[in-house]
Amino acid sequence: MGIPSEMRDAWAAKTTNPLFISSPSEYQRLINSRNCTQEVVRAGAKAASIACVVSAVPTLTACRMIPWAKANLNYTAQTLIISAASIAAYFITADKTILECARRNAQYGKSA
Repeated sequence: MGIPSEMRDAWAAKTTNPLFISSPSEYQRLINSRNCTQEVVRAGAKAASIACVVSAVPTLTACRMIPWAKANLNYTAQTLIISAASIAAYFITADKTILECARRNAQYGKSA
């Protein structure tokens, strides 16, 4: 299941119009966008891995030592606690990194 070849070829022909020549600044913007995307993924993965370790150690320790946690937190609850912290850290860091890249690449102070 993909895009049929006729539709793909028609779309590709439509997007590459030889009448318009893009400026070098557009290429630079595209490169900056790709670099920002890679930076966001790298920063988000780093934050998620740190949050995973930071939340896993107390959660697993509490489930072994605290009687309430031992009785009420099964394996699914422990997994949800750890993964929720990791996912939240990833998306919060990704959002902050995207905003930082947008500020850095803004054209307000740059002269053309």
